[in-house]
Amino acid sequence: MDYYIKQKIFSWNDQFTVKDNQGKDVFLIEGKLFSWGKKLYVYDMAGKEVLYIEQQLWRFLPTYSLYIENEEVAVVSKEFSFFKPRYTIDGPSWKVEGSFWEHDYQIVEQGRVIADISKEWLTWGDAYALNIKDETNAIVALGVIIIIDCVIASQRAAASSGS
Repeated sequence: MDYYIKQKIFSWNDQFTVKDNQGKDVFLIEGKLFSWGKKLYVYDMAGKEVLYIEQQLWRFLPTYSLYIENEEVAVVSKEFSFFKPRYTIDGPSWKVEGSFWEHDYQIVEQGRVIADISKEWLTWGDAYALNIKDETNAIVALGVIIIIDCVIASQRAAASSGS
């Protein structure tokens, strides 16, 4: 399944859609404006919540939980590293490999590619192409990709503000 995410620029609360390869909206991602920690909701186009993402507070490094129907299905944590960002995924036995800063990476499980992520260049705002190999993994893989993007965006914002 090919999906495309184009985040809206200057949005007060995170809100963006995921499109399919025909350009049709497939999912709506909406953030909670006033909350402790990041909270994101993923809805299908009928308005049904298909995934909830919540940042775990009071952690040294960014850690997020993914929930489907109120059940935690995965935890994504940024690992401590000096040169190259690394992420741990608890739940499915997935690993994330590649260049996060360039948005060119893969989610793999025992050598099998679950999803390919690549940045679309020369677009207004951030746009990403997601190729998820198995539809049964689509929602959780989408959540992992959104979390990695959140962590990168918050680190860039902190660096640009001089913090």
